[in-house]
Amino acid sequence: MIGQGVLRECLLDERIDAVLTVGRRATGQRHAKLSELVPPDLSDLSDAVDTMAGYDACFFCLGVSSAGMSEQAYRRVTLDLTLAAARPLAVANPAMTFVYVSGAGSDATGRSRMMWARVKGETENAVLALPFHGYAVRPGFIQPMHGIRSRTGWYRALYLASRPLYPLMFRFAPRSATSTERMGRAMIQLALTGASKRVLDGADINDLADAYEAARSQ
Repeated sequence: MIGQGVLRECLLDERIDAVLTVGRRATGQRHAKLSELVPPDLSDLSDAVDTMAGYDACFFCLGVSSAGMSEQAYRRVTLDLTLAAARPLAVANPAMTFVYVSGAGSDATGRSRMMWARVKGETENAVLALPFHGYAVRPGFIQPMHGIRSRTGWYRALYLASRPLYPLMFRFAPRSATSTERMGRAMIQLALTGASKRVLDGADINDLADAYEAARSQ
């Protein structure tokens, strides 16, 4: 959902000249500034690095639920695939901004009892240690907008069931809740201006989205 959201906002922002999607499948979208790359193996992007390195920012939105997964399998998707992209990009273009989408509750200390939190935190640490402008964003609740849907069936069911609660989430936890639209705008703003913090929570994400919207309204 986050990848779909940030892609939409990038295509709408006239300040962005070109967008390249890299993933397991094509998006199916057509746009003058959109190019797509579907590598045969996301764990080996050596043939794509030169193309990817020509961009100013990478928004790494790939992720999977840890439900029913062993730690080894979850690490392969969460840590290994992230570093398969981040490490060569850091060498090829150290001026690049790399935004890793983590999650609320991630634990960079490695002490959490929750396996997914430890692995997410380890991934954050690995990304932030690389020699580019790396950031980790930790969103909480994200409202899907503009027809965006999760590709995970039980996520779609959960979002559908919780839809009546959306107004309550934004009313009582406005700093922890955001939307796919504002998430995308926050990530673009982070690429444009950077931030004083390298690990950003839900409140920071909303502040970035506010800054984006304020700049666009001037």
